[in-house]
Order: sequence, then C-alpha cells, then structure tokens
Amino acid sequence: PVRGDAAITQDWMDATWAFASEANRAAFAADTDRYAPAFGGYCAFAASRGYLAPTIPEAWSIHEDRLYLNASLRARELWLAELPGVIAAGEANWPAILG
Repeated sequence: PVRGDAAITQDWMDATWAFASEANRAAFAADTDRYAPAFGGYCAFAASRGYLAPTIPEAWSIHEDRLYLNASLRARELWLAELPGVIAAGEANWPAILG
C-alpha cells in the first residue's frame, strides 16, 4: 500500500478514501465490489470471531483477488493461518455484527 493523495479522494460508505493516482480512484469508483476491503474495512479476523475491530494499513492481505484488513500484524498472522475458514466465518457474521 501507498499513502493516498489528499487531493485525489472518493467518498464511499460514509468515508473519504484517498488514492495515489487518478487512475486508481477511477478504478475504485467503477468497481467498488472488487477494490473495497472486505467487511467494510473492519478487521477480517475480528469479523470471523463475531465482533468489529479497527484496522492498521500495514496488516493487509489479498486472497483470491479480495482485499482483507486486520487490526494488527498478529491478527493478520492468525487470520492467514486459518484460511479459508475465517473468511466463511466472517461472511456468516457479516453484516449482522454492524449492530
């Protein structure tokens, strides 16, 4: 990941997303299902356990062309060790865990 440019943004799902280039923003806007992180950008490992947790940019993974974020590098490690079961568990919990 690279830090986005504050001048190149897109509002989506009640958040402002910053992109490194106009081309990246256009790709995101054209296909958010493909480019947006799973579980609304919340921690994928936490979602698999039935709760929400914020994420850090360093704890990301791409699995089968989908972006997943995690709350910490340790959470990412645990999440990767349990693939693909954690994805199925997270999807079973989502979006009910949003409250």
